Amino acid sequence: MESYATAQQVFAGGLIFARLAGIIMLMPGVGEGFVPPRVRLAFAFVFALVLFPVIGGTAPPIPPQVSGVAGAVIKETLIGLMIGGILKLFMASLSTAGEVISIQTTLSFAQTANPAMGSTTPTLGTFLSLLGMVLIMSTNLHHLFIGAVVKSYSLFPFARDIMVNDAGQLAVQTVGKAFALGVQMSAPVLVFGFILNVAIGLVARVMPQFQVFFVAAPLSVLLGLSIFALSLGVVGMVWLDRYREILAPFGVGNG
Repeated sequence: MESYATAQQVFAGGLIFARLAGIIMLMPGVGEGFVPPRVRLAFAFVFALVLFPVIGGTAPPIPPQVSGVAGAVIKETLIGLMIGGILKLFMASLSTAGEVISIQTTLSFAQTANPAMGSTTPTLGTFLSLLGMVLIMSTNLHHLFIGAVVKSYSLFPFARDIMVNDAGQLAVQTVGKAFALGVQMSAPVLVFGFILNVAIGLVARVMPQFQVFFVAAPLSVLLGLSIFALSLGVVGMVWLDRYREILAPFGVGNG
């Protein structure tokens, strides 16, 4: 390949591709299961070619042994999986909100395939997950994600060891924030469910012969979904703001 590129250039391009492949495999939107693997690999390859003139000069020299080359490739792949996994974990906040709302509206048995999570979730959780991907693409937040990929070479250069402990702590914090955010986004329906259950209990206590659940079940679904629809705009804006905060450690969250 010396006629087209030197061995050092091929090695540097391979390292860039390894990190990008790990990121794009878990990237929200492009890295979903319904996207063909060839499309993801082609996107990672083209992205690596674009970044090579900018980042290729910072790549280390070729190790003298094959084990060193394999170790460098594995290291870059792990860094890519770590970065993509953080945003993938944050997407679980939408599924959490959908789960809570489904329980409150007695719709938790309505299950559909969730392409964002790769499993079957309640229909409302699937709807919110798809809404999150639409908001990311329609508001150009995926551009910030691409910027975070470039910034990652400043935070995790080729010569730096993988910070396993810091990555684990960040993953735990992201899961905690995602769960808390999911509960916060479902708070309007939670408050409604609490008030409705208290009212049902009082009516059942005052009128034991009245079949209160035959009246309460339709009201729970109708009013719960109405409150969910009214709060959907606020939920989307809050989630987008938190998504930007997740990107802040890479220096592009305020872009």
